Amino acid sequence: MPSTRDIRRRIKSVKNTRQITKAMELVASSKMKKAQQAALAGRPYAVLLASMLASLASRLDETGGTHPFLVRREIKTRGILLLTTDKGLCGPLNANLFKLVADIKTPAKFVAVGRKGAQYLARTGRDLLADFPISDRVTFAEVRTVIEFLVRQYLDGVIDTLEVLYPRFKNTLVQEPALTPVLPLDNLAAMVERLKKQAGVESTPDTRDMTFEPGPAEVLGALLPFYVNRAIHQLALAAKASEHSARMVAMKTAKDNATSLLDDLTLKYNKARQAAITNEILEIAAASFAQQT
Repeated sequence: MPSTRDIRRRIKSVKNTRQITKAMELVASSKMKKAQQAALAGRPYAVLLASMLASLASRLDETGGTHPFLVRREIKTRGILLLTTDKGLCGPLNANLFKLVADIKTPAKFVAVGRKGAQYLARTGRDLLADFPISDRVTFAEVRTVIEFLVRQYLDGVIDTLEVLYPRFKNTLVQEPALTPVLPLDNLAAMVERLKKQAGVESTPDTRDMTFEPGPAEVLGALLPFYVNRAIHQLALAAKASEHSARMVAMKTAKDNATSLLDDLTLKYNKARQAAITNEILEIAAASFAQQT
């Protein structure tokens, strides 16, 4: 059995660990709430954008489908934006994303957001075009730099699709890895339905007679880049909310495990101390008995 000194040393170490994990849990909880609020704040814009695109979807034939975002071409190289974290201590969040990356067998080029994703892609020898840092605030100015790079690669023909691999936020306890296609938008009507569903808006057809100036093609051409920007920015906000949620859960689990281990060590320490006291009493009693005899 370990000595009482060793057990006291372990108890002190576990208490320090519990204190650190509790502080990290509180910090992650605060950041998670802010990230959720930021993601929800973009919903009114999403609803308005969905309504405008729905009005144009029925007039898609008038545009001739000439916008490069709408034209489907032969997929030779996929373009995938991988959204991961800069730090660890967030449970299996990144590992689940890396499993999906490992399942991609077709030619693909990657753009990474987050140090963990960039390190994984470099370590596995995958084609990494660039990596970008994004702060916890996930401002649009930061994400726009990533979007502009991806769109430029798409328009130049370096990649033939634009997909986002990120941890989808379902609730505080569940974050699922998801691969969401963004470009090309060859099925605009389906995209509008998916956008409205994500925003929690009922899909009702717009039967109003509208006149678009200078024309549907020009309005759609100006509107589609806004959609791409909003879609990727919203996914980045969801990924950040997932990161803080996963970290909060991981730190809570670590804190609970430290508390349980502390209880076990305290019990072991009391047993060791009781055994030491008992041995001392037996030694004193044996010495007293030996003197009497």
